[in-house]
Amino acid sequence: MSMSRCVLAGARVVTPEGVLDPGWVEVDGGSIAAVGAGRPAGRAGQPVVDLGGAWLLPGFIDLHVHGGGGHDVATSAAEMAAAVAFHRAHGTTRTLVSLVTAPAAMLAEQLSWVAGLAGRGACADGHVVGAHLEGPFLSAARCGAQAPEHLLAPDRAVFASLVRAAGGALRAITVAPELPAALDIITDAVAGGIVAAVGHTDATYEQAAAAFAAGASLTTHLFNAMRPLHHREPGPVGAALDAGVACELINDGVHVHPSVARMTARDRHRLVLVTDAIDAAGVGDGDYVLGGQAVRVRGGQARLARSGVLAGSTLTMDEAVRRTVVDTGLSVEVAAAAAATNPARVLGLADRCGAIAAGLDADLVVLDAGFRLVRVMAHGVWSQPRGFVPRGSTSPAAADGAPVMD
Repeated sequence: MSMSRCVLAGARVVTPEGVLDPGWVEVDGGSIAAVGAGRPAGRAGQPVVDLGGAWLLPGFIDLHVHGGGGHDVATSAAEMAAAVAFHRAHGTTRTLVSLVTAPAAMLAEQLSWVAGLAGRGACADGHVVGAHLEGPFLSAARCGAQAPEHLLAPDRAVFASLVRAAGGALRAITVAPELPAALDIITDAVAGGIVAAVGHTDATYEQAAAAFAAGASLTTHLFNAMRPLHHREPGPVGAALDAGVACELINDGVHVHPSVARMTARDRHRLVLVTDAIDAAGVGDGDYVLGGQAVRVRGGQARLARSGVLAGSTLTMDEAVRRTVVDTGLSVEVAAAAAATNPARVLGLADRCGAIAAGLDADLVVLDAGFRLVRVMAHGVWSQPRGFVPRGSTSPAAADGAPVMD
């Protein structure tokens, strides 16, 4: 499908400066040419598409996803690409593929798959922007759904080998900062332009604060798989909130209470919505595997079969945004920032994407009045999310009256 040249009008356009109601966005090829309030002036050769009061948000950027649509990113390059495509159909126009703890040789192979997808062209592969290593330098006491037998003590040589295997595609790594030599990994990562995240950690406040002072700029699913906040030992949660770093949150109604999301979002530049989705997302209840471990999904909750520990989620970014506004009670501006603008800043992509502004890539999502997804544009190309057929399904989902905008 060719890139669009059109003006999207009659929308509630969510920009970094606020909501334009009504507003319009001019798309020219893969970029946003102009943004304005009111009704657009006619432009020769530019069709005008009236969105009828729908919400127009920047395309979502998921910093943490393991699978979806029945596809596990750790299985093969083809499965990784299919999982990314599934989430693109749910509004994720940029994906940071997350890899769970595994033997170093396996991680190296998986990183090479990410490098291949990231190098093929953003539009074709759902804007794969790189890989996030969720391990192997994590705390055994807070490993959550990570396979404990594959955890490693922080080792600079191992880290360097993984960086080489990624061929420039490694963009983030989660580290437990209390482990010996963990600060060395953080220092090496930051020096190499890789985001260092604190997570899966039993660190004290002081240990986590030292990690942020060393350059760590993100927390991996804040509150989950880490020492809990206590009024006398604030732990990594208190250190992260004190340091003002970006904080991932899995806002699925299971991982955190809505009040926790509201508390985290008091600084709107801090909250980063992520899915932490596994292959069960979009498929339903059943038995799955994550990192070699059996997972049972019941009532939409994914848990390790052996222990009942939460094992990722079945969330999609469109649902995370909807819940943030409708169930958590945060503004649509905060939700859009948390789903796009803030993660773009974390990855150093704010000059390319993450907001609706002239000169940025035309990554856009259309939501109806109830904040449910209608349509997705990735790099100026419309896709039809409701026509996606997840593995195990026999027919596409209903189109829900989505307007034809090609």
